Amino acid sequence: MTKKRALVTGGPGFVGSHLCERLICESYRVVCMDNLRTASLENKAHLLVRGGSESDFEFIEPDIISHVSVGGELDEIYDFASPASPKDFSRIPIDILKVGALGTHNCLGLARAKEARFMLASTSEVYGDPLVHPQHEEYRGNVCTTGVRSVYDEAKRYVEALTIAYHRHHRVDTRIVRIFNSYGPKMREDDGRMVPNFIRQALLGEPLTLYGDGTQSRSIQ
Repeated sequence: MTKKRALVTGGPGFVGSHLCERLICESYRVVCMDNLRTASLENKAHLLVRGGSESDFEFIEPDIISHVSVGGELDEIYDFASPASPKDFSRIPIDILKVGALGTHNCLGLARAKEARFMLASTSEVYGDPLVHPQHEEYRGNVCTTGVRSVYDEAKRYVEALTIAYHRHHRVDTRIVRIFNSYGPKMREDDGRMVPNFIRQALLGEPLTLYGDGTQSRSIQ
């Protein structure tokens, strides 16, 4: 049987690299796309030797904000391209907004042209600072459009609306997944989120930082 071919934007990133591995192990041909602004070249190199043949993995380095083009057939597109580290929110805020508004728009246009299934990696941040715990999908959130985190939150809220618009108006086969509190191998040591911060401080023998007043709870199962 002909192997399915998938495009993964943000493929060398923390979550994207694990997705690429899974697809390769499931006998996909994978096109991995990233401008390497925040992703690791080590993750890309690892994928080159992770199962399948060398021809099953292709890496290209465009900026999806400007244009997304892939020759040949595509069965699936996974849009995982977005800086998600809190340390990036104040460092590259405009890029984060653009990769959502423009990058995802370009990816959806490609999905429409290729008649490919499209999956958007969204986030629990679409709920803002939630007043309901745990959050259910019908919860509309408690959002701030002007805070430091808003560049990431609002980018993801917009691209969810954009994805659904392409589904309803252009009949693109779409999926949206809201990722919560992910952590694990190949995560940036300086990511800035709770788990890598705790691990880094523990390894360095530093006091662990308690956030807020210490009463906050979070699921990290």
